[in-house]
Amino acid sequence: MYDYFQGRLVFKAPTHVILDVGGIGYHIHISLTTFSQIKDQESCKLYVSFQVREDAHTLYGFATEAERQLFNHLISVSGIGPNTGRMMLSSITPEEIQSAIINGQVQVIQKIKGIGPKSAQRVILELQDKLKKQGADALIPMPITKQSVPEEALTALVMLGFGKPQAEKVLNGLVAADPNQTVEELIKAALKRL
Repeated sequence: MYDYFQGRLVFKAPTHVILDVGGIGYHIHISLTTFSQIKDQESCKLYVSFQVREDAHTLYGFATEAERQLFNHLISVSGIGPNTGRMMLSSITPEEIQSAIINGQVQVIQKIKGIGPKSAQRVILELQDKLKKQGADALIPMPITKQSVPEEALTALVMLGFGKPQAEKVLNGLVAADPNQTVEELIKAALKRL
């Protein structure tokens, strides 16, 4: 529902912040990892996970998308709720958690308060394959690469349902004829030819 909130930090504590976004103060629970990254900032951007229970609607905020993604993986495990997930991310770094899960280190996960041997084994069993597929560097933020105009137009045409080879061929012809077209102009011209 929400991806991130960006605003002024009105209140900061190791467990939660109040973030003023457009005149509305959001109470957002955070991990110690996130607190250590934002404690000296006046304003920040927090990636959020919105958790709904019948008695509460709660926001959990994270300094990085990778930490939020790991949190969502952790709470997908049976018996691990949002508070336990936050406790795990506060006890050791997200990188250490990911490494322990991938390498099957039950004792590292078990050291976290509130995680017993069975829960530690369940976390590893349910998340090991998912995290291995993502790769060991999944928690390292990837630089956002800017797509070229023809690549952006191709992505849009494929999303509209056109075949990639066909769209690519038409776009190559259009770019060869006039390389200075905008994305919108390329898409409109390509739609006429497809």
